Amino acid sequence: MAQQEDVFKKIVAHAKEYGFVFPSSEIYDGLSAVYDYGQNGVELKNNIKRYWWEAMTLLHENIVGIDSAIFMHPTIWKASGHVDAFNDPLIDNRDSKKRYRADVLIEDQIAKIDDKITKEVEKARKRFGESFDETMFRQTNARVADLVARREALHERFSQAMNDNNLDELRQIIIDEEIVDPISGTKNWTEVRQFNLMFKTEMGSTADGAMTVYLRPETAQGIFVNYLNVQKTGRMRIPFGIAQIGKAFRNEIVARQFIFRMREFEQMEMQFFVRPGEEMTWFKYWKEWRLRWHKALGLGDEKYRYHDHEKLAHYANAATDIEFQMPFGFKEVEGIHSRTNFDLSQHEKFSGKKIQYFDPELNSSYTPYVIETSIGVDRMFLSVLCSSYEEQKLDGGDSRVVLHLPAALAPVKCAVMPLVRKDGLPELAHEIVDDLKFDFSTHYDEKDSIGKRYRRQDAIGTPFCITVDHQSLEDRTVTLRHRDSMEQERVAIDDLHKIIHGRVSLNSLLRKLK
Repeated sequence: MAQQEDVFKKIVAHAKEYGFVFPSSEIYDGLSAVYDYGQNGVELKNNIKRYWWEAMTLLHENIVGIDSAIFMHPTIWKASGHVDAFNDPLIDNRDSKKRYRADVLIEDQIAKIDDKITKEVEKARKRFGESFDETMFRQTNARVADLVARREALHERFSQAMNDNNLDELRQIIIDEEIVDPISGTKNWTEVRQFNLMFKTEMGSTADGAMTVYLRPETAQGIFVNYLNVQKTGRMRIPFGIAQIGKAFRNEIVARQFIFRMREFEQMEMQFFVRPGEEMTWFKYWKEWRLRWHKALGLGDEKYRYHDHEKLAHYANAATDIEFQMPFGFKEVEGIHSRTNFDLSQHEKFSGKKIQYFDPELNSSYTPYVIETSIGVDRMFLSVLCSSYEEQKLDGGDSRVVLHLPAALAPVKCAVMPLVRKDGLPELAHEIVDDLKFDFSTHYDEKDSIGKRYRRQDAIGTPFCITVDHQSLEDRTVTLRHRDSMEQERVAIDDLHKIIHGRVSLNSLLRKLK
């Protein structure tokens, strides 16, 4: 675990050093849990968004997109339940004066037990070698059995407390498990209280006439209140979906793990409207389709798993997370939820406007049910970055840091390098750049030795380096270097476009989803 934490620290440092992610307002000592995307980060982020957007809107004839405002009428958040129920259970340590999420403290405790179980299994694996039977060991080893029983009992108790919204029981679990404050090391805890996560502000020119509005904590409600506008103007027939990418804001108290949990973040959400009674069929479809979208990136199928929710939101009748193996464990990157007709019914009730759908096949009106797919752009970015990062030892004692980014997502697709800065090589290199830049993000690089230039491009994940040398002037061929294998091949300048396009186009990714 400690080794993984060290790797994560290196990834965070790498992200800053190579222009992916900067701490926000850094010259003013930063702003907690807020980050800025640098020149390479914004390109990678935009490519992730484009992959999602085109997979939704190009590959599905019945899905369209919108872009709704961040500010919305405050009654929307009353109708959605966010004003009354969008809370985290918080607990303070009286000695350190630090505030924590009670549920996160307990989840961390469960994770510690999981680590102990894993350590016991790994110790036994080393001891028994090839003859080791993990399933048998887990069933027969007394220490592992005790740990598993303790974990299951704690997990069941915790799930029950969360389902019942029992704040006293959450505190009692923290006391019974003897969970200590990581800073003070004491168990001097306050009561658990609820804290609303929405940011408030005021709209209007005077204090008396100002209206309280909220920064949206999710993008979904902007889709729900526009659902009828889209349906009518687009002549949409159920089933159909509405996709949206946009910023959301949550006043997280426990914001940590770099960009995994931030106060200002970006979501990619799609709400899919279906007939009542057909929602579980579509829930299953979207659950499978979304996992295919992730796996098509080639980050490693074994790094994904489903996690079915035990505690369902009050509006849901099914919910599953797609979790990805980060350096700090399996974590949610996307949620698929069957939201029933809760949101549309609530908006109809609170607005007083009829927003039902008339189904010409059934010749009747009804409030559609909704399947939601919701993915955090920043978490997706982090999963791509973490799984791509590698420190490689090379022959001859050399080493390199390389980002094995999916080629279609890489911020720079190719770098063109003249071997020397004379003899007409820079001119030919610029000619190549001028041809490729209309289709691919292309860098020109002439500074330092060719080896150092390769290392620099490896570190930002550039799939191809093109070296222009003296032979290029004679026969119009160049050396094409592949990032992952470091293999080099001699290719004609006229063939570059075709070769690069075959590897880096978003089209090649999307075709995997057919």
